Amino acid sequence: MRSTEIIVAEGNEGPYGVAVGSDGEVWTTLVHAGAVARVSRDGVVSRFPIDADGSRPSVIVAGPDGAMWFTRNGDDRIGRVGADGAVSSFEVGAGSAPYGLCVGADGALWFTLMNVDRIGRVTVDGEVSSFELGSSGGFPAMIAADEDGLWFALNQGNAVGRMSLDGAVVLHPLPTEGAGPVGVSAGGGVVWFTELQAGQVGRIDTDGKIVEYPLPDRSCKPHAVAATNDGGCWVTLWGSGSAVRLDAQGAVVEEILLGEGSEPHGLAVGADGEVWVALEIGVLAHIHA
Repeated sequence: MRSTEIIVAEGNEGPYGVAVGSDGEVWTTLVHAGAVARVSRDGVVSRFPIDADGSRPSVIVAGPDGAMWFTRNGDDRIGRVGADGAVSSFEVGAGSAPYGLCVGADGALWFTLMNVDRIGRVTVDGEVSSFELGSSGGFPAMIAADEDGLWFALNQGNAVGRMSLDGAVVLHPLPTEGAGPVGVSAGGGVVWFTELQAGQVGRIDTDGKIVEYPLPDRSCKPHAVAATNDGGCWVTLWGSGSAVRLDAQGAVVEEILLGEGSEPHGLAVGADGEVWVALEIGVLAHIHA
């Protein structure tokens, strides 16, 4: 595979999250600029400013209503960019620090609240609620949905959690101490997660069985993960400036070098198999299938 780059930001504006919309356009959050950017199918970049100091837009997903939704980690809101380009938001709790975001099987948006150990839910009409995780200082990070529930990474709790749509929670401690899980993704019949501090990628099944796969460079800091239809996954390696593809057995079968100091964060795989990576140096990397 080969990769190309699209410049979407300047200086330290920091592309962070990335998602592919239902129309094939690609979106990214500019965490330090307080804006969201869109790349059209023909490569034209448009920006949507949030006009709120310190909003820190982070993770972004395509919503079931045709809009793009994103967490605002700095000012405790969930943002929305409608198909008409209108930007709006919903408050989710002072000091809660929303971060991970996904669309649940119920058609609502689900998100992690890092500072208060809760999982939040917002409907497309803006109705907000939240659920306790039963942990203290767990620092929930990314969240993913499957057909009947949710999976999330507890970064400081060293666990992967499972939540039903009615709020029942089961936590699965990781075998490796201090692993620092961040990313999580469900797809292809499996759930993958990253262990940032341990330099490993893990897989968990619905019964809670966990298998960990050490990466060749244990200092590579795996961050985001995206499950693929063949049972494998893509992973961004923040520390080594690359992205890798794992097969269903956890073996690294491909590595795409993105550049020293590129700091890859967000990751998305489109319906066409094309891979997009947000690089903090100001570009989106497009890995061609």
